[in-house]
Amino acid sequence: MKGRYSVLALARHALGGHRGWPVAIRHPEPKPRYDAIVVGGGGHGLATAYYLAKLHGVRNVAVLERGWIGGGNTGRNTTIVRSNYLLEPNAHFYEHSLKLWEGLSQDLNFNVMFSPRSVINTCHTPGELEATMRRYNAMRLNGIDAEFLDRDALKRRVPSINLSSNMRWPILAALAQPRGGTARHDAVAWGYARAADRLGVDILQNCEVKGFRRGADGRIVGVDTTRGAIDAPKVGVAVAGHSGQVMGLAGLRLPIESHLLQAFVSEPVKPFLDAVVSTGALHFYISQTDKGEVLLGGGLDGYNSYGQRGTMPNIHEVTAAAVEMFPCISRLKWMRQWAGVMDMSMDGSPIIGATPIPGLFLNGGWCYGGFKATPGSGWCFAHTIATGAPHALNAAFTLDRFAASAVIDEKGAGPFPKAH
Repeated sequence: MKGRYSVLALARHALGGHRGWPVAIRHPEPKPRYDAIVVGGGGHGLATAYYLAKLHGVRNVAVLERGWIGGGNTGRNTTIVRSNYLLEPNAHFYEHSLKLWEGLSQDLNFNVMFSPRSVINTCHTPGELEATMRRYNAMRLNGIDAEFLDRDALKRRVPSINLSSNMRWPILAALAQPRGGTARHDAVAWGYARAADRLGVDILQNCEVKGFRRGADGRIVGVDTTRGAIDAPKVGVAVAGHSGQVMGLAGLRLPIESHLLQAFVSEPVKPFLDAVVSTGALHFYISQTDKGEVLLGGGLDGYNSYGQRGTMPNIHEVTAAAVEMFPCISRLKWMRQWAGVMDMSMDGSPIIGATPIPGLFLNGGWCYGGFKATPGSGWCFAHTIATGAPHALNAAFTLDRFAASAVIDEKGAGPFPKAH
């Protein structure tokens, strides 16, 4: 690959003051026609374009991004990677994605900073303990790594955690996935963009889709954008929380609601937490970044919105829960806060497949699981677009499953857009 990153390349360019590095991605003008168009320049869209070019030989591809690559949810998440799911469609899909994560830096020739530091879910009630043991057994039956931790084992693994019986919700045990962890969100976008560009994919930034063009038979024949009309027989849409808006341009109404999910980070401190810890009872998750910042996230803000900011009540609730479980952070100050626009499906599982409009494909409904699904999502979506049929890994994630009552309700909470 031209411009391949390596230790030798680093040493060679150091002799020239690092002035000879090739540009990471091109900035081409739109062609009048492509073999496929991917709408959305986040992780899922870029991964789709990369796997279309690498695995299926479809290199005349354009990625259309209305802003800049990675400027949406890809750059506004808490970077957690895991595959600790209960139901088989989700378990197999996310496990495939996790395996792709494990070799992604080598595949892309770009350090995505994947850190398998373990993801730990705590249990606080007898009912939650029973449900967690069920999940543990399902994971092991599906060949996914899992460890059930009693209180002593949890304390050894996470010394800073509070196991006092005086807590509002005392911790009884925990479920760990050692291969889970975190990755660097913007590095994922840049890595996929650079790798796709090297294979001939055109990445068109500041190119907003304003409409879909259809032929006399109703098939998709192209899109209208702020940079002109572009023809393509296949169009895939991967725009996360804006799925409803974009698909509405084609006359489709989706079983998706857009909600805010916010997160925030503290001032940096010395390392004290080398795992991702989450709790369903207190509804928050915590990790420590490579820069030492304490990163927190919680639940949805509780109302529909396309804004990329959250509300103070959620910050108060998450902070109170975090301080109770990790008293050592009580004197830290928050530095930054942000929110992502979540595309919440009605069963908490994604949609990857064809739509009723021939030639138009949808990748959406990721709820809280978008970032960790990035490699698997792009891999499956590329297969679906290239072949016109879903792969076995995403065959259950069809748009018509809601009409067929074939929902994949991981949480078992019914048809509400608030499931994990």
